[in-house]
Amino acid sequence: MQSQNRFFDDISKVLNGLAGTVAGVGREAEAGARERAKEWFGGMDFVSREEFEAVKEMAAKARAEADALKKRIDALEKGNATPAKKPATKTAAARKAAPRKPAVRKAAAPKTGG
Repeated sequence: MQSQNRFFDDISKVLNGLAGTVAGVGREAEAGARERAKEWFGGMDFVSREEFEAVKEMAAKARAEADALKKRIDALEKGNATPAKKPATKTAAARKAAPRKPAVRKAAAPKTGG
């Protein structure tokens, strides 16, 4: 009977080793698949969550501004003397960033005696 116990002990050791190996291979395959997926998605033009939120906020502001302008136009078309508040089109920083072009004066052509 003792030989059978030794046989089962050996089989259980082999199966435990096999289970550990299979788990390691599974982890290795998962890591490889994740790496390939990162490379594949990285090559595509996906945006980050921060970029998406920034563009979403810009779109919401543009929509609100367009709605305000529509109301103002409707009020002006009706002949209302006090239209809705005019939305700001440029910020102070934008006005400073866009300098005006200086006026260029042409020199008078020299008179030639003749």
